[in-house]
Amino acid sequence: MFISASIVIFETNKKDLIKAISSVINSCIDTLYIIDNSPTDILREFVKGPKVEYIFGHGNIGYGAGHNIAIKKTINNGYNYHIVINPDVEFYKETVEKMSDYMNTHSEVGLMMPKVFFPNGEVQYLCKLLPTPFDWIFRRFMPFSILVKRQNKKFELRHTGYNKIMNVPYLSGCFMFFRIDALKDVGLFDEKIFMYGEDTDITRRIHQKYQTLFYPQVSIIHRFNKKSYSDFRLLCIHIKSAIYYFNKWGWICDSERRRINNSILSEVR
Repeated sequence: MFISASIVIFETNKKDLIKAISSVINSCIDTLYIIDNSPTDILREFVKGPKVEYIFGHGNIGYGAGHNIAIKKTINNGYNYHIVINPDVEFYKETVEKMSDYMNTHSEVGLMMPKVFFPNGEVQYLCKLLPTPFDWIFRRFMPFSILVKRQNKKFELRHTGYNKIMNVPYLSGCFMFFRIDALKDVGLFDEKIFMYGEDTDITRRIHQKYQTLFYPQVSIIHRFNKKSYSDFRLLCIHIKSAIYYFNKWGWICDSERRRINNSILSEVR
């Protein structure tokens, strides 16, 4: 099975990028596409390795659109799987090996995500229900922390313990292991979403036809820092993406969301 991967960068921290590239080079991934959305190619000198192809000059087109450049190359080159990786991620060789082995024997799976840890060993709760406007917009500004914590526990499926395989409709974009045939079937990232929410949208579309699995038998480290909570410009981008998503799928009247979320909650009691 041939596996490719892509990392989209924009003025990325050099140390983080080098660690991410090293993880890929030491794995069974065949090709890594580095899509540089930065205004200059100053990061080119840090993008090295026998498997690496550096792509620059297209401008800051957004996260999903950047990965689409790589996915289109992957499709044209006949790869079986493609992994979307954040530049602040590290993983072990067996992570990709075990996930590809599982994909090889489970054709019903279109997308997988491993268990994700902070560098200090704490679990990141990145398996989620399909979001409501409260989950994505209103809770960001809610003063009632008890209400928010209660909703987060449900929204992020924390009661499951994150210790079993689950078919989840919303998986994080920090490490997305795609079956190429599934992407051919449902389409690539929605390029109208510049950043934030593109992972929700594509997981939902794949979940309509395939399983989208949380796979805790392997794990990665993700130095997640929630920049949109401290950067007003990124917060605005986050809100804009959320508005686009709900305009596309439905704000209050989203019967599919209700059906899928209820089904997941009944399965993972």
